Amino acid sequence: MLVVFAIILLTLVLFVTEWFPIDVTAILVMVLLMVLEPWTQISPQEGISGFANPATITVLAMLILSTGINRTGIVQLIGQRMAAFAGTDRRKQLAATIGITGPVSGAINNTPVVAILVPVINDLAHNGKTSPSKLLIPLSFASMLGGTLTLIGTSTNILASDIAAQLGAESPGLGLHAFGMFEFTKLGVVVFAVGAIYLMTIGVRLLPERVSADEDLVEEYALQEYLADVVVPANSSLIGQPVEEAFGDDDLDIDVLQLLRDGERFSNLLARKEIRENDTLRLRTHRETLEHIIDVEGLTLAGGPRTEDGLHPDEEEPVLVEVVIPSGSFLVGETLASSTFRHRYDANVLAFRTRGDVVQDRFEDIRIRVGDTLLVQAPPDSLTRLVENEDFIVAHEFDEVTYRTEKIPFAVGIIAGVVSLPALNILPLVVSALAGVVAMVFTGVLKPTELYSSVEWNVIFLLAGVIPLGIALQQTGAAALLGNAVASTATFLPAIGVLWVFYLATGLLTSVISNNASVVLMIPVAASTAQSIGANAFAFVLAVTFAASTAFMTPVGYQTNLFVYGPGGYTFSDFLRVGAPLQLLLSVVTVIGIAFFWGVRV
Repeated sequence: MLVVFAIILLTLVLFVTEWFPIDVTAILVMVLLMVLEPWTQISPQEGISGFANPATITVLAMLILSTGINRTGIVQLIGQRMAAFAGTDRRKQLAATIGITGPVSGAINNTPVVAILVPVINDLAHNGKTSPSKLLIPLSFASMLGGTLTLIGTSTNILASDIAAQLGAESPGLGLHAFGMFEFTKLGVVVFAVGAIYLMTIGVRLLPERVSADEDLVEEYALQEYLADVVVPANSSLIGQPVEEAFGDDDLDIDVLQLLRDGERFSNLLARKEIRENDTLRLRTHRETLEHIIDVEGLTLAGGPRTEDGLHPDEEEPVLVEVVIPSGSFLVGETLASSTFRHRYDANVLAFRTRGDVVQDRFEDIRIRVGDTLLVQAPPDSLTRLVENEDFIVAHEFDEVTYRTEKIPFAVGIIAGVVSLPALNILPLVVSALAGVVAMVFTGVLKPTELYSSVEWNVIFLLAGVIPLGIALQQTGAAALLGNAVASTATFLPAIGVLWVFYLATGLLTSVISNNASVVLMIPVAASTAQSIGANAFAFVLAVTFAASTAFMTPVGYQTNLFVYGPGGYTFSDFLRVGAPLQLLLSVVTVIGIAFFWGVRV
């Protein structure tokens, strides 16, 4: 037990500090459990069992199905209808955001829903003269609330269902079983309704306006002091040099964004273009560096853009956009320098937002994390490639992107089948989901080559890595020990009070580590506690599941929070200010709802 507790402590530290990506941490945990088999009681077969676990396979299939829905453009079409309905009415905008996001998140995995809707809601806000900060946190929160409506709403529900089934098979007296497709929908509807009312009334008052309703990314990222136009004089040593070699010293941290020559602007493929006399170069650099090169090269300062319109006065297409880095992106763990992002996409990064902090210079060597936001300048064709790439969430809609709208009926029918077959007890969910994947390929909703790129492999490795940790908790008796310790609170708390403690503990844990890891750690302890005090184990498992699925208090508690962190211009405290009252409110509502629908005592 001591060894298992030490591994859990190491896991928590690594998750919180993000020294390694969470999927790498999960695999490290899996390896440690197998290497220390004499103490952890985890054999190699049990150590790698997470890869063959029904929950892991089901989540993999659901990620592919979600991509199929995305390829048809149906969610985007719904979003456009939503924008037309909402117009410039802020209350309608918020109601539409919550009302669309929640139910859709119950039908398919909620994480891809937010990735799809971030640009839709961002444009809805700006077109409707509303700050995106007023809508993007509600988008994330509504997706989490919607994820509680069905078994497939979030990977957390699927994993919790599988753990409950395993515990029920090992200890029939617990009365645990796999969740039905709509088994907790009645509670989910209550939670969603209460959460929606909170966001529409109290939450909207607590939300800041971090981003101006009049979209100007130059002003938002405070780039005025980092953009400048300089004219090349006749005696400059830069004349005749290619742009990429003119400022080749990496210590200078200079990017050439545009070249103006005889009234013509050049933005694309600048690297090999030679500099001539009287060329005007638009630079991104620090003020001190600018003064240095002006002095050394004899350049003449010719002002610089102060707004986004000034940056691209002759361009109709948006060429300056925010790009959010989702989990699974090849950029995670890389730096801009090591990833060759600029050369791959013919794009310049003008600023970098990480965990709420904006960096305007010397960001080439900053290691990129999930949820970081890049302010990117690129030609329209490059932006289209970024939009169509699963490695990025571009916070702006583009008409150039083509969807397979003719496949919408097939996609909707397949999802309906995936949901209804397990609900009618005709097929297990894992079989139904895999059959849905095959059906999407056969009907052309997805191409065979898209299957592998559709999977967030870091999520799959995370699940596979932490599942053995739950087994170790059970087999070493660590879960029972913790359960008995928590059960001691029953001497001064009623069973419903102990249930509430579990909800709060899971919510706090999920705020700093992965929601899936929280479920793996807390469900065995919750079941042991329920058994010790003679309570309904299913009620305790549900409390943990709902708490882990609704992590509102920090941007790192849930992936969808990270997706809106940058585009909303939020700070860490914004999530706490809006999310903590909601978390506390739902802790009471959920626990009372569980007691009402299922009872706390056996």
